[in-house]
Amino acid sequence: MKIIAYLKPHCGVMAKYNLDFEDRDIWNDMSQRIEMVQKSGQELSPCVEINGHMLADVSGDEVENWMLAQGLVQRIQTSVDVPTDRGCSDEEHAAQRGEIPVQFKG
Repeated sequence: MKIIAYLKPHCGVMAKYNLDFEDRDIWNDMSQRIEMVQKSGQELSPCVEINGHMLADVSGDEVENWMLAQGLVQRIQTSVDVPTDRGCSDEEHAAQRGEIPVQFKG
């Protein structure tokens, strides 16, 4: 399975399933952000491309459910240190656009 993830600097669902993925840092590398927008057709993140299928502006739970439906993973009950039930907040989207400085909250 090939996974390319356009993410903020943490992703719970990848850790939960111990999945290898190519991390595209859209926060610090504008070329990666441009690539994400071109591939997904929109500017919101996170976006995850799995085996050529783009999941745009998704939460970790949505990615997990898609992978389960495709038979790519089997459900496990492991907890992770970051939330998987939502994508980026409005504040994080504003930070991506350069409107406010990036600050992560625990």
